[in-house]
Amino acid sequence: MKPNWIGDAVLRAVPGLAGEGIAAVREARGGDIGESWCVETERRKLFVKVRRDMTADLFRREAEGLRLLGRAEAIAVPEPLYAGEIPGRAGGMLVLEWIETGPARPETVGALGAGLAALHRRTSPDGRYGLHEDNYIGLLPQENGWLDSWIAFYRDRRLMPLARLAEARGLLPKGRWESLHRLMERLDRWLPDRPAASLLHGDLWSGNWLAGADGRPWLIDPAVYYGDRECDLAFSELFGGFPARFYAAYREAYPVDPGYEERKPIYQLYHLLVHLILFGEVYGPSVDRVLRRYAGHA
Repeated sequence: MKPNWIGDAVLRAVPGLAGEGIAAVREARGGDIGESWCVETERRKLFVKVRRDMTADLFRREAEGLRLLGRAEAIAVPEPLYAGEIPGRAGGMLVLEWIETGPARPETVGALGAGLAALHRRTSPDGRYGLHEDNYIGLLPQENGWLDSWIAFYRDRRLMPLARLAEARGLLPKGRWESLHRLMERLDRWLPDRPAASLLHGDLWSGNWLAGADGRPWLIDPAVYYGDRECDLAFSELFGGFPARFYAAYREAYPVDPGYEERKPIYQLYHLLVHLILFGEVYGPSVDRVLRRYAGHA
């Protein structure tokens, strides 16, 4: 049976829906975190995510990330209509406008690449790296405290917190631990200290964008912060990548530094560590390959 409480919770949570009846509630595809639903009222469709075993903070941070991306006016994002506690129940809920999807036509893929380039040209007002608040990468906390040095930010706000989490979960045997710390000590060999502090999606893999029925690309599920734009590009290439048209359009709009290919695995390491912590040792060999390349034996 469909859970009637989903529709009731949405009516109570979203301003302006009180006069609309619920026409249908059905499970929807989308998002790896929690349950996903399509809620149809008498006037509109809504996309709803719920997570009953976590606080609402996860979805509040996601909604704030979407709003920040939306204000950049570089690429479309769904409008958050509610993010907070589930009315009358434990857990959190996020309600977004529904996006009708269509085929990923070449022009849509190209618009995605050009739109990401435009997003990356939006930089932090003072050139610092981070964000005004912490958020999440998947289910893991993501530290965003502002720093003036990109090398320090990537070491202290990205790699170091995951190193601590992985060690606490028994996922950093001695060789891997030593290699990871050796890499963190040597980041200045490969990373620039003051690249442009671009607005990043932060979790840019192929499952986090939609091709709209109207031909527009849409970004979803962000983990935003200001940092080196190569972080978004590196993760986009990690798990299968995006079509060649995406990268061609991006590079035409915002050429990439030749040194990117050398830095790419270091930026991919952050996401490999996230997956190691979330999904276990199946990602250990991928982490070790990066560590062997830059820090010797793992």
